[in-house]
Amino acid sequence: MATENHSRPRIGVPYRTRSEEVKGERAKYEKYLHSIVQADGAPVEISLALPPNELQALAETLDAIVLPGSPADVNPALYGATRHLESATADADLERTDNALLEHAFAESKPVLAICYGIQILNVFLGGNLIQDIPSELRTSIQHSPAKNIHPGASEPAPEPLHAVCFEADSRIAQISGSLEAQVNSSHHQSIREPGRNLRVVGRAPDGVVEAVEWTGDSNWVTGVQWHPERMTGDALAQTLFRELIATARGATVRG
Repeated sequence: MATENHSRPRIGVPYRTRSEEVKGERAKYEKYLHSIVQADGAPVEISLALPPNELQALAETLDAIVLPGSPADVNPALYGATRHLESATADADLERTDNALLEHAFAESKPVLAICYGIQILNVFLGGNLIQDIPSELRTSIQHSPAKNIHPGASEPAPEPLHAVCFEADSRIAQISGSLEAQVNSSHHQSIREPGRNLRVVGRAPDGVVEAVEWTGDSNWVTGVQWHPERMTGDALAQTLFRELIATARGATVRG
């Protein structure tokens, strides 16, 4: 491992979709990179077009991984389900890349922060499954995704809704947040149904929707959140999540 203790840890971030990568649509992707820089990490962009050997070689140089959100949905065939009518098209390149990075991270005990789509692909990677469409399957009164603009020609998207999340008292995220409850943004229509192996649900919305998970299989720092901390500028918990990832990566950079 080339990274030394005094250097900024290298944090790999795959693109959100292959289409966005090809078209150069970076506005939302850049927020992840900025959050990592603000937390004193060195973001490393990961193309979704890398062949397996190049992806593995790049992964070896990383100290931690951030799995970002995505407008795609996880292919339900990966967790033995048929596709819901409201399920978005899957991105095979993203799934292949995320799964390879997760396999490497678990094998090498490298920390992972999985965000929105990231928490979902993490859960499926570990054998869990998903609610494919919260509005039609749960019929909850809590708004989990932004409303569509009333005016088709509106120049600005509808604002992201906010809702509460309650944390388990003995969870890591409760400890770093200093509270058993937080207000988070929300921009998703899918969520974890049944958690994968060794994933502990540590945060839920008031309607029961899973909002945070932690890996319990060993001591490795793997955290998944359903909200978007990279878009919560100035929020203490959002900033702390990235700082904890970087601090953990810095402590694990000596690998020979």
